[in-house]
Amino acid sequence: MESNMQYLQTKVFGYWGKNQYTFNVESGSTRTEIKHWVELFFGVKVIAMNSHRLPGKVKRMGPILGHTMHYRRMIITLQPGYSIPPLRKKRT
Repeated sequence: MESNMQYLQTKVFGYWGKNQYTFNVESGSTRTEIKHWVELFFGVKVIAMNSHRLPGKVKRMGPILGHTMHYRRMIITLQPGYSIPPLRKKRT
């Protein structure tokens, strides 16, 4: 999996009390791949996963019209007693 980014927004902070975490992943990734990746990378046990596909946005630069990539947002529920620390982006 190339792009795994933990998604943080005010709505997402409500999930933390339920031991749920959200990630934006590539559209082509399967649930099994994502579950294995989360369990190996963070050393946690996943008990449930929900996902929804988010459309890309239309972008325009002068006369050229394009769009950004579609992506999938995964909501991952962990077993009680496990947690994932918040990920931070590097500042350059």
